[in-house]
Amino acid sequence: MKTNRKVEFIDVTGNVQQVVSREGVEEGVCYLFVPHTTAGITINENADPSVVRDIAMALSKLVDPMSYEHVEGNSPAHVKSSMVGCSLTIPVENGKLALGTWQGIYFCEFDGPRSRKLYVNVLKLK
Repeated sequence: MKTNRKVEFIDVTGNVQQVVSREGVEEGVCYLFVPHTTAGITINENADPSVVRDIAMALSKLVDPMSYEHVEGNSPAHVKSSMVGCSLTIPVENGKLALGTWQGIYFCEFDGPRSRKLYVNVLKLK
């Protein structure tokens, strides 16, 4: 996946559901993993786009651009990635991700734009 901005939340719910559907899993678990130290993945509201903008703004306020020891200059992105996390586990029921009505899956870019990976694995339970 290609990100376009320094900080960006990309709704990947549809892409992940496509993988679940393609695998033909009716009952199981979907594992998501982001193999990057300056990106993450989260679940939050996908009905109102201002929610993810608020999250990005809050993270920026929490992670002050102070003087860091890491010389690359992207320490705030590393901290935000650690705060958000790099993996999710979502149940699959009746062939669908068992997300709440307003929930969506967001790939979180904190040091873009970059080329990124998101691993999606589906485990069939029945």
